[in-house]
Amino acid sequence: MSVRRLAEENVQPEKFAFSRENKAWAKTRIGLYPEGRQQSAVIPLLMRAQEQEGWVSRPAIEEIAQMLDMPYIRVLEVATFYTQFQLQPVGTRAHIQVCGTTPCMLRGAEDIRAVCQSKIHAEPHHLNSDGTLSWEEVECLGACVNAPMVAIGQETYEDLTPERMEEIIDAFAAGNGAAVPTGPQVEREFSAPQGGFTSLTDVPKKHAKSRSTKVANDDAPTQKGRKREVSAEAAPAIDGPKNTAKVSRSRAEKERKTADAEATAIFEAPEGAADDLKLISGVGPVLEKKLNAFGVTQIAQVAKFKKADIQKLDDALSFKGRIERDDWVKQAKALAKGEAEYVRVFGKKPR
Repeated sequence: MSVRRLAEENVQPEKFAFSRENKAWAKTRIGLYPEGRQQSAVIPLLMRAQEQEGWVSRPAIEEIAQMLDMPYIRVLEVATFYTQFQLQPVGTRAHIQVCGTTPCMLRGAEDIRAVCQSKIHAEPHHLNSDGTLSWEEVECLGACVNAPMVAIGQETYEDLTPERMEEIIDAFAAGNGAAVPTGPQVEREFSAPQGGFTSLTDVPKKHAKSRSTKVANDDAPTQKGRKREVSAEAAPAIDGPKNTAKVSRSRAEKERKTADAEATAIFEAPEGAADDLKLISGVGPVLEKKLNAFGVTQIAQVAKFKKADIQKLDDALSFKGRIERDDWVKQAKALAKGEAEYVRVFGKKPR
């Protein structure tokens, strides 16, 4: 493991203090732990300090040690052990973490790193000429199927090419990073196949009238008395040709668009113009289109979702737990009150 040290004294600030909002957050966070265990909040507080300042300075470590009644050396040990903490100044507009693990390396991570070297600095952990950008190489950012990829702050940018990486860097350098879409930079949703599905596409129409077909089978195993549900995509082909040719990407894309067009509304869309649902973290362009087709068009509508509404939409999306996992309702309630409220609740701007 590489040695990690604090930045040189000449770049350390004279003092550190949490903002009023972050100080209130820190007090609440510390209060979550049982009496005598408040030091367990050290990692959350260090991370919040980094989100506020961009990096973890010596004064920040000293302030957190005082807040938690910890010896300074103990907080220093935590900060220098975990590589998630930046121990020297990073770019004020973007610090780019380039994944260099095997899947990304095989898919072109070296080219992505070369772009960072040419447009930011030849060496990692160095600022560009105006101090707005920096970069480093890290190990596994967790989206191997979307390799190569980078992380900027709490967002990831996947399926990159050198040309697209240059565009992203230029956007952040110009202060327009918020306009760059996150996630895959190609036409696919999350980790779905590029170009649409290419397998199990030959199911006869009479067996694929809906995305989720309930199959009653007395001999099939059941769980807690419920009948097994088999999705149309997972059902075996019936009376299909024994030797099927590989479905082309264009055909798969056409079929996907047809399925989206046939989606029926399950909610009554409210009056007025549709909102940009992509402001909700976890909702991309493809998912926004599906939501609109289901009758979900406004952020205030999502903010009023009840448990039954979430269940209904979960079933329609065929992705159990997506809405609660990404806190759509909580996000929507904050967005409905404005960007400032969203920043207060989530500690970052909506994308």
